[in-house]
Amino acid sequence: MRVRVRLFATYREVSGVRQLTWSGKDGATVGQLVDEMVRRFPRLEGYRETMLLAVNEAFVDPSTRLRDGDEVALMPPVSGGSA
Repeated sequence: MRVRVRLFATYREVSGVRQLTWSGKDGATVGQLVDEMVRRFPRLEGYRETMLLAVNEAFVDPSTRLRDGDEVALMPPVSGGSA
């Protein structure tokens, strides 16, 4: 299975990568993908707990199963705006 991974904002700066292709076993989860990204880019470890995860533009949790051709986005939390 191959999925496209996009890294945004701080994660892009920390990894030096805008996007990459990840190959995983059938049935792999988003959490397993995140584990691999942290192994490849250890500086992401400090962001793991607050990372927003999306698959095909829908927010998901780490237990979400991936399918071949999915697009996964790793994003920092969003803040700001006015009341």
